[in-house]
This record gives sequence, structure tokens and C-alpha cells, in this order.
Amino acid sequence: VQLQASGGGLVQFGGSLRLSCAASGRTLSAYAMGWFRQAPGKEREFVAGVSRSGSLSNYADSVKGRFTIYRDNAKNTVYLQMNSLKPEDTAVYYCAARGREILTTTRIATSPDEYHYWGQGTQVTVSS
Repeated sequence: VQLQASGGGLVQFGGSLRLSCAASGRTLSAYAMGWFRQAPGKEREFVAGVSRSGSLSNYADSVKGRFTIYRDNAKNTVYLQMNSLKPEDTAVYYCAARGREILTTTRIATSPDEYHYWGQGTQVTVSS
């Protein structure tokens, strides 16, 4: 599966952005999906994840209550709605797909090593 992330940009403190991750090559419903981010000089970190059906999601503590991950399997796209953005949210954001995930999973993978396919990243910059 190929992933194409988009929607990044420059936004002021407190603003909102919606990131999109479009899949091609295979149907997105076969994969659990995640968003990660990497700031300069830092390791890639988990932001949010969603199960294959969209019924289960998980968030990093730093974004809980501000970010929402959701998917539209009919459109082969997963989204990350980001509200109340802060300068510390500045990073390159990556979407990732995890294969071999059962439909009824009760856990969202949070380690980059657990994901098998990656998009190219989209830059999000939040000014203070």
C-alpha cells in the first residue's frame, strides 16, 4: 500500500489543521492506521492510532482532547483533525499503516516498529 500525507502548513497558536492520508494500491480497511510526528533532533513519536474499523482509537497524552483521528474506508483515507495547536506540536507528521491486524483488535500499536508502511510526511509549523 502507498500512503500520501497532506494538509500540513503554517498555523498560529490555537489554530486548527486537518491532515489527510490517502492510500492507494490496497484497500485501507485492511490496515490499522497511525499518525506519528518527528521534531528536529527528536525521535519519531506516536500521536494517534485507529483500528481497522475505526471503532477503537488511542492518543498520546500530549494531544488528548485536542486531536482526533478518524478514517473513511470508502474514501481510502485517514484523517487527523488537530485543534488548539501549540508551538510544541511543530513537527513533520507521518501516517503509517499496520498490516496483519485483526479486525477485532483491542489494542492500538504505538511503536513505529509495529507499522509496516509509511507516507512521506507533511510539515506542521505552529507559530507563537
